Amino acid sequence: MSIPTDASPFEVFRPRRGRFVAIGLMVAVVTIFTFIGFFIEATKTHDFKPIDRVFFASIGWVLALLFWRYATIRAIPSREGLVVRNLFTTRTVTWPQVVAITFEHGMPWPSMELSDTESLAVMAIQRSDGKRSLAECSRLVALAQGLGEAAEPQR
Repeated sequence: MSIPTDASPFEVFRPRRGRFVAIGLMVAVVTIFTFIGFFIEATKTHDFKPIDRVFFASIGWVLALLFWRYATIRAIPSREGLVVRNLFTTRTVTWPQVVAITFEHGMPWPSMELSDTESLAVMAIQRSDGKRSLAECSRLVALAQGLGEAAEPQR
């Protein structure tokens, strides 16, 4: 299968729903934890010193960092390979390393079987995006087949 020469097959893979939810949660936790941290009233058992307030607000900022990382999940294709940025790891694979891509019913995202016997989740394509996720997986498969050695996906 040949890859068209226009730039559209090399568009960055990004989730939609998960990204919007993560951004919304990021704003919510920063707002709520900061507000509560600085405006919570003292009680008989605890007077909430400034360090307590800052610590409580910082919990929201730490959670916001986690949601930000989730919102920045992506996979960047090129003619050489794919840079996959998942939640905690970033890995670059070349197209010939991709042996197969599976995106079976019930899987939250596709999995690439690599020639080194490892598998790599591509969290940038998420089942929660519905039919768009199937189209994005088909584009990933076309890239892997056109530029590497991947087999047809199992669905």
